[in-house]
Amino acid sequence: MDVRKILEDVRNGKISVDEALKAFAKMPFEDIDFAKIDHHRKLRQGMSEVIFCEGKTKEQVLKIFERMIERGEINIIGTRASREQYEYLREHLKDDVVYYETGRIICAKRVEIIKNPKGHVAVVSAGTADLKVAEEAAIVLEILGNNVKRMYDVGVAGIHRLFAHLDDIQSANAVVAVAGMEGALASVVAGLVSKPVIAVPTSVGYGANFKGLSALLTMLNSCANGVCVVNIDNGFGAAIVAHMINSLANQNL
Repeated sequence: MDVRKILEDVRNGKISVDEALKAFAKMPFEDIDFAKIDHHRKLRQGMSEVIFCEGKTKEQVLKIFERMIERGEINIIGTRASREQYEYLREHLKDDVVYYETGRIICAKRVEIIKNPKGHVAVVSAGTADLKVAEEAAIVLEILGNNVKRMYDVGVAGIHRLFAHLDDIQSANAVVAVAGMEGALASVVAGLVSKPVIAVPTSVGYGANFKGLSALLTMLNSCANGVCVVNIDNGFGAAIVAHMINSLANQNL
C-alpha cells in the first residue's frame, strides 16, 4: 500500500488514523529475518523494489512476493528466476503470476499501466545467443510502462541487418545495446544515433572472451559518444536506466 492510498483511505473513512499510523510505521522497510523489504522504494524512485531470485530458495522468494502483495504492490518483478521458483509461486499465490522464460522474469499481479506515449526504447542485440539478457531488459521495460521495439541478431558480423532497422533505432528515446564476443555493437549504434546508448556486455563468447570481460572492456573503451555501460549480463540494470531516460523524455519523473 502506498502513501497516497493510505491518506485517501483515511479521508474516505475506510481506515482510522491509528491504523494509518501503524501502516506508516512499517512502510520504510520490513524485516522478515532473511530480507529487509524496501516498501518506500516506489515513493523515492518511482518504481517498487525488484526481487533478485537467483540464490534465494523458492520459499524465500514466495515470502517476499507475499509481503509485497499484502502491501498492495502491483507488477512485482522477480529477476533471474527459475521455472521451479515460478511453479512454486503459481501454486501458493492467490494472485496471477506470469513467467517469461527467455528473460527469466517473474511478474505477479501484472496490470497493464498507461505507457509513456512519446517514443519508445530500442533494445538491440548482436546475436541470438544474447537473447536472455536482451529479453530481461525488454520485459522489465514493458512491465514499467515503456513502448519497446526489439531488433535482435543484428550484430556487426552482418552490419547490413542493423541498417535495416535504423529508423526505429534513431527515433528511440534511448537504446539498449546488448552484445557478447568483442562487444562492438554498442559503439556502432552510438555512432549512428543522437540518444543515450546503454551498453550491456554479455558472457557469450569463446575462451578469450573471458565470460564477458572482453565485451565489457570494449564498451568501456568506446570511442563513440553517449555510451554508458552496465555490468556483464545486467539487462535489468540497463532497463532501469533506459526507463528513467524515457520517463524524463515523457516528463514522468
